Amino acid sequence: MVTFLICFFIHVSAQETILPANAQQETIALTNATIHIGNGKIINNGTVIFTNGKITAVSTAADTTNAKVIDCVGKHLYPGLILTASQLGLIEVNSTRSTIDGTEIGDMNPSIRSIVAYNTDSKVINTLRSNGILLANVIPDGGIISGSSSVVQLDAWNWEDAAYKMDVAIHLRMPSLLVRSGSRGGRGGFGGQQPAADPVKSGLEQIEKVKIFFREAKAYLTESKHENTNTKFESVRNLFDKKQKLFIHCNIVKEMLLAVDFVKEFDFDVVLVGAVDSWQIADILKQNNISIILNQLHDLPAMIDDDIDQPYKTPGLLQKAGVLFTINDDDGNSRYRNLPFNAGTAATYGLSKEEALSSITLNAATILGIADKTGSIEIGKDANIVVSKGDILDMRTNIITQAFIQGRKIDLDNKQKQLAEKYKTKYGIK
Repeated sequence: MVTFLICFFIHVSAQETILPANAQQETIALTNATIHIGNGKIINNGTVIFTNGKITAVSTAADTTNAKVIDCVGKHLYPGLILTASQLGLIEVNSTRSTIDGTEIGDMNPSIRSIVAYNTDSKVINTLRSNGILLANVIPDGGIISGSSSVVQLDAWNWEDAAYKMDVAIHLRMPSLLVRSGSRGGRGGFGGQQPAADPVKSGLEQIEKVKIFFREAKAYLTESKHENTNTKFESVRNLFDKKQKLFIHCNIVKEMLLAVDFVKEFDFDVVLVGAVDSWQIADILKQNNISIILNQLHDLPAMIDDDIDQPYKTPGLLQKAGVLFTINDDDGNSRYRNLPFNAGTAATYGLSKEEALSSITLNAATILGIADKTGSIEIGKDANIVVSKGDILDMRTNIITQAFIQGRKIDLDNKQKQLAEKYKTKYGIK
């Protein structure tokens, strides 16, 4: 019996047992740290105190009486990083169909909700937390109107626990208006075969169908009574009330200008996702109060005659133009974890370090409509805080030692770390 128990516990300890943290029980004070607020400000040798999941003090002389003090001398405090567009928890292994739940069939799917398919047991989630990413906007795919996305916090038992803000935005996949033989980075089939049909004509026809859908939805929603409920029209009600945003996925200027038409005709609150050419029409985007999610900085430029470093320079140009933007990471290989390093690249091509940090914290929270709760280390906001030995935007010094989600100290272990330790032990590597 004793032998059985010993074998049992050895077996259990060898498995991945990363559990969601319990609710914060005691007041915690992080002291003697360099605090990066997230709004561009820095407090040296400062203290952050939080209780019941909320930040109660941020200063250089906070009273730590009756608090559990964690000395962070020589370390940096950051707001939890926010991934603004991902299929985290919807796709586990890209090449394995049974682990993919991010795409719905059909063209018009506004009633699809990604949150109900979110898998909190995904092994990818823990690898993000190890890099300081504590929240993510989980988006659906498929069709022209893909459905609604929701923001989740990355330490939960199930999707109900994970939900941070549900149904933040409806996603519209703009049909391609141009297949370019002179493009790079896979956006137009550089050297590839041209389609037989006219892509511009086909794309414009699809966009007109979307506009007709929204016109009919608007007419339906203005009626006081309905003989039958139209679930698709009902699912876009909050777009017209501006309680929900319209995220339009597009890249080239022609597509983005058509996205501006949705603002002008329907008065929607529009966010462009991808928007690689947004730097060319930054003034128009600013005039129409359109925000930007830059999907991938570590990429080739959109057009063959663009500067090779154009993706790196785009955030700085948008910042200069006054366009609200956030930086994202949609790399299918790194699976979102390089978000802080994308921002770090932008910090060497036009942004300051604190502006780059804001682009993945406060800017992201503002675009997602959660800036009242997170995105910066300020009194009254959720204690979503990351402790790093060095610069969180630098791949060499981004060494996360502690992280808190709503005041709960989370486990920073993950499958990759465990496998690394396993094989280091096997081969005697210290």
